[in-house]
Amino acid sequence: MLLSIIFFVLSGCGPNYIFDQKKDIQDLAWSYNDTLNFEIDIQDTLKIYNLYLDIEHSIDYPFQNIYTQIYTQFPSGKRIKERLPIDFSEKSGKWIGDCSNDICTLRVNIQKGAFFNALGKHKITVEQFMRDNPLKGIKSIALRIEETSNKRQ
Repeated sequence: MLLSIIFFVLSGCGPNYIFDQKKDIQDLAWSYNDTLNFEIDIQDTLKIYNLYLDIEHSIDYPFQNIYTQIYTQFPSGKRIKERLPIDFSEKSGKWIGDCSNDICTLRVNIQKGAFFNALGKHKITVEQFMRDNPLKGIKSIALRIEETSNKRQ
């Protein structure tokens, strides 16, 4: 009984994700054709959010970083693009993320204090933008959207 109460109390202390979806990369080989699409239904334009990408990669990943293209499509149909370079290791070669066995996980803050101007379905697309195709060593990409306690003014 006491253990159940402790679990219930501690589980309420974690992040409040309104969206949490992970896409696995088949055979750890991310092709240009493998666009990762995430669809979010926004119901409140006053709330403030933090957006994260969690990337799992092999310790055999051959580069210190990755370049991605992130597209956001709004309910109106308007689409914007942003190139996002992400460092996986320090200059010394030490991995930045949490590594266990042969996989590292890196959390990337893609936007803090974000808000959505429109209600409805928003689509976020992530593509690899490296010279290698397919890009070997990427296991998965997760998009997590955390609701903060702040509201837009």
